[in-house]
Amino acid sequence: MTHMKISSQTKIIDASQVSEYEKHLFRCITAPFRGYKKRIEYLKIVIPKGFHKKLLIFNGDAVGTIEYAPAEASYYPIFGDDIIVMNCIWVLRKAKGHNFGRILLEDMMKSEKDATGFVTMALENHWSPWFKKWQMEKLGFKPIDSLKAVHKMKHKGQAFSIYLMWMPTTENAKPPACDK
Repeated sequence: MTHMKISSQTKIIDASQVSEYEKHLFRCITAPFRGYKKRIEYLKIVIPKGFHKKLLIFNGDAVGTIEYAPAEASYYPIFGDDIIVMNCIWVLRKAKGHNFGRILLEDMMKSEKDATGFVTMALENHWSPWFKKWQMEKLGFKPIDSLKAVHKMKHKGQAFSIYLMWMPTTENAKPPACDK
C-alpha cells in the first residue's frame, strides 16, 4: 500500500481518546446524535481493550470514519490471534475523490503495526450502500469465507452474500474465523 500525505486541511482524530469528539463514538457519521444505552455499555467495555473510532476531518468537517478493535473487542463474531477487526469505514459522498478511505485504512494499519492481519465483513447483492465487497477488495482485502443470507423483514426474501474479508500483514498469519 502506498503512503499518502494528508494535506494541512485534513486531520485524523481518535474520538475514543479525544473528549472533544466523544459524541461521535455513539453514532454513525451521518446520523443525528442519540445516546444509545447498549452502545454506551459496549464502549465502556471495549475502549480499554483497544477499540478505536477515528474521524477524518477535512476543512473542519468530519467527512470520514473508521472503527476497529482487536477481535475480542469487536462486535462482529470474528475470532483470531493478533488480528484487528475493522467494524466500519465510511467516507461521505461529498468527500469522494480524495482517497480518504485509503488514508483511514493506512492510519489504522500504522496504529496497529503489531497485528498479523486485518479482517472485516463485506456484502454482495445487498441493498445498503456500505461494505460492498468490491470496495473492500479495492482497499486490499481478499474474501476467505462467505455465506448466503435472506432478509426476513425489510427486503423480505431478498438473498445476498456476506463475506469474511482478510488482509494479512505477516507471512505466516493465521486467517481468522467467523461464527456463522
